[in-house]
Amino acid sequence: MLPIKYLTLFFITLTVFVPTHSKSVKQDEESKQELEAYIEEAKKNVNPRYRLTYHVSAPVGWINDPNGFSFYRGRYHLFYQYYPYDSKWGPMHWGHVSSTDLATWEYLPTALIPEEEMCFSGSAVVDDNDRLVLMYTGRLNTDEDPFFTESQYLAFSDDGVNFTKYEGNPVLQSAPNGSPDFRDPKAWRHGDYWYVVIGSQNEGHGRVLLYRSPDLIQWEFLSVLGESEGDMGYMWECPDFFELDGKYVLLMSPQGLEAKGDRFMNLHQTGYIIGDFSYDTFEFTPIEEFKEIDFGHDFYAATTTEVDGRRLLIAWFGMWEREFPEAEDGWAGAMTIVRSLKLDDKNRLIMEPISEMESLRQDLTQVKLQSGDSYDFGKAVELLVTGSVDEKISLLFEGRDGGAFAEVSWNPAVGKVVIDRNDGDIRQVEWEPADSFEWRIFLDTSSIELFCGGEVVFSTRVYALGGWRVSNRSSQTLNIRSYDLKQSIFS
Repeated sequence: MLPIKYLTLFFITLTVFVPTHSKSVKQDEESKQELEAYIEEAKKNVNPRYRLTYHVSAPVGWINDPNGFSFYRGRYHLFYQYYPYDSKWGPMHWGHVSSTDLATWEYLPTALIPEEEMCFSGSAVVDDNDRLVLMYTGRLNTDEDPFFTESQYLAFSDDGVNFTKYEGNPVLQSAPNGSPDFRDPKAWRHGDYWYVVIGSQNEGHGRVLLYRSPDLIQWEFLSVLGESEGDMGYMWECPDFFELDGKYVLLMSPQGLEAKGDRFMNLHQTGYIIGDFSYDTFEFTPIEEFKEIDFGHDFYAATTTEVDGRRLLIAWFGMWEREFPEAEDGWAGAMTIVRSLKLDDKNRLIMEPISEMESLRQDLTQVKLQSGDSYDFGKAVELLVTGSVDEKISLLFEGRDGGAFAEVSWNPAVGKVVIDRNDGDIRQVEWEPADSFEWRIFLDTSSIELFCGGEVVFSTRVYALGGWRVSNRSSQTLNIRSYDLKQSIFS
């Protein structure tokens, strides 16, 4: 997927890229080996100053959307939109990491390399033959307006590492209304059928389409699962659809929402609609309006998987049309930590860090941070902050050696949590804390993830230098338990 403004970039990049690397984009063993050799050599030149230690990020080059989040033969698999040849968006590959515990990750060889088609976002399922199947959007350029087409493709693997594209691609050629915007398939199994939701639009209104298939090859259009009525954006990207605690969740990333007060302040949004759904009528009936799922500056294209009854979520730790300071260092883009989802009695998604993150903890430190005091932490640390909810709370996060900064605050008079990045770039939301106040904050080299009881979460990139200095700007003393977090992403 990509925003409209990237259409021009797509053709410029394609024109430059294909002649230069034409031998490197064929889906054969030699070209795969050439690509991996390039990555191994290029990553030696990456500047580590902003390099994340326990978040999945590009070994070199650019990444955006998470793709194919799945579980296969005892391992979690995560793929991502990937352009290894530059630290900006380009012809999309599928990068690949794997994990046994969702906290420690290992890079695997690039799973999909573009040929005639660019390999845009999609999902993964395990089929009846115990193969890991990738379903992705193949995007082709054309000579006539709108100058591109999007169709749905398959690739198969018997080992979860090496993938072969289906010779009969595409398996889903076009949207029912002919819209060229037809991307980001999310597939799942229910009963005797495979189902997939796909993002699209209709006359400038975002929508999600529902299909089913007996075999992942032949697909039948069922319904428009959801659609904007004019106030919900021009394109709904990266849809996901699942049952959770007796309700159904339509998760997606709408583009083109206008800001409403404190809401929808990002350039593009990610959120969800709670409703009821019938596999007999294929109708989804919303019972709640669209809600943002994360209130930070950098969160997009979230996707989920279910394993052993847990609904797990990960998202791109970035945002279109925003600066990526790490780009000049040879890489750009990252993923959030994995979160678990549940639905509360107010039909809100509660998003919490997975328990496996505790396996990264080292060296417990307890700090009583008085008003006006500061404390220096390392580059990768988890903080558990407690204080009185009846008084204002304010913490300044800045680099020990300079760089960017952010202030996180709570004001009981207005009932809002606020994150102010670099003086004035504000995100805020109302929050109703429990009687016992606790913030759980994950700091990595250039990122902050703030969990306020799970009801309110902020994911924001902050490019600090040299580790973290945390200053208490509150009038009250705050208690902080901290854990250094060990590195957990390895090549």
